[in-house]
Amino acid sequence: MEDYFSPVLPDETLQGLSSLGLAHVGDAVYELLVRTWLCVHGKATGHGLHQAAIALVRAEAQALGAERIRPLLTEREEAVFRRGRNAHPHSVPGHASRAQYAGATALEALFGWLYLTGQRTRANELFRVIMEEES
Repeated sequence: MEDYFSPVLPDETLQGLSSLGLAHVGDAVYELLVRTWLCVHGKATGHGLHQAAIALVRAEAQALGAERIRPLLTEREEAVFRRGRNAHPHSVPGHASRAQYAGATALEALFGWLYLTGQRTRANELFRVIMEEES
């Protein structure tokens, strides 16, 4: 693969990635979407911008977003979501429950999968639904 900025991985490559690997990529994708959303909407500046981003990417907020989009997922997206939710991370942050962390990991795995399959339009659609309450 030569284009790491806009990858489109084949199914056989994606099947070889762990759900935590998908979540690892999805964490960065989701944070980039949040940071972009904050800047575009002028929600904060300087240190406040960092604090606003943290509030939106915390496991608790991601778990709420996951539940908001869950009814909209296709069968394939739901399978990726479940795969992420069932991952077994080594630790859970103290500020989140295990259920919240599982929901956040599922959301991140989904966004990682959408990014790696080149489905940026779909990722954006789902992200916009998550952020409806924040606009």
